[in-house]
Amino acid sequence: MFGIENLSGNSQAAALVGIVLVEAMVLYVGYGALESVVGPTVLKLLGGD
Repeated sequence: MFGIENLSGNSQAAALVGIVLVEAMVLYVGYGALESVVGPTVLKLLGGD
């Protein structure tokens, strides 16, 4: 999908690690934004603060 299969061993490993780290950061920010938008509503429904 990203064309990393054409890279050599070490380059391929570094690219894969970089892709996974970027994906993790995007998910962290996305879930944080979702929690800040939906969180108060869920807490209200559950009877929390």
